[in-house]
Amino acid sequence: MNGVFAKRRARLLAMKAIRDNHIPGDKAITCPKCGQDSDRKSVAQNLSVCPKCGYHFPIGAYYRLSTILDPGSFRELFEKLPAADPLSFPGYRAKVEAAQRKTGLTEAVVTATGTIGGRKCVVGVLDSRFFMGSMSAAVGEKITLAIEYATKNRLPLILFAASGGARMQEGILSLMQMAKTSAALARFSEKGLLYISVFTDPTTGGVTASFASLGDIILAEPGALIGFAGPRVIQQTIGQTLPEGFQRAEFQEEHGFVDAVVPRLQMRDTLSQLLRLHEKGGRT
Repeated sequence: MNGVFAKRRARLLAMKAIRDNHIPGDKAITCPKCGQDSDRKSVAQNLSVCPKCGYHFPIGAYYRLSTILDPGSFRELFEKLPAADPLSFPGYRAKVEAAQRKTGLTEAVVTATGTIGGRKCVVGVLDSRFFMGSMSAAVGEKITLAIEYATKNRLPLILFAASGGARMQEGILSLMQMAKTSAALARFSEKGLLYISVFTDPTTGGVTASFASLGDIILAEPGALIGFAGPRVIQQTIGQTLPEGFQRAEFQEEHGFVDAVVPRLQMRDTLSQLLRLHEKGGRT
């Protein structure tokens, strides 16, 4: 019976991943980094990475999960947690519904359990297609519940960040998710459990200033934009010219903020190796 359910979960994730990775149209894709055209099939087969220069295209949450979890191991957590409009912000509910129809998501994060290299873990993935992955009250609650689930079951935690920060339509209720997720991670850390944070492009604002920066191990995809405020705002504030690429993953790795820049094609093997090194559930 477990095998039947595993096959159904695998088919469900595969269907959602195909939807996430579908690129409409039949024309070649022009890479925004190198400017060269590539056929859609070669980009898709390369996990949405430009085969010419290695530029990492943004990808959906379910597709990302399909690239890292063992087949048949995906089990979604808290998928029915609804989006909310706590401030009755004008036009907000209609925009949320439009984002739900466009992406097939209920909110900007997908949380799940699964195995990577045979080792069970909890994974959360922010999806930048949904309000730029901004942190609403529902997103913060879902991430907190995933952290608490990992704490209760003594499982490693992996969170993929891709966000423009707090969601302005929810005001202070959005901002408080920074404290809530960070507090949940503090309780998780007290149990000596492993938390791996992965920065993807872009990760900014309140997400950078909270749970994304609290990993025991911090990884990043190549070229990911990582920061709190934008470079123009910082330059105007401090009145100085900033180093070229100072908010990119490679610069962050060079200066010690990121432990390793890991290409998408190597992410699953890297995570599997890290989980293997920490498979007793605590930090080594």
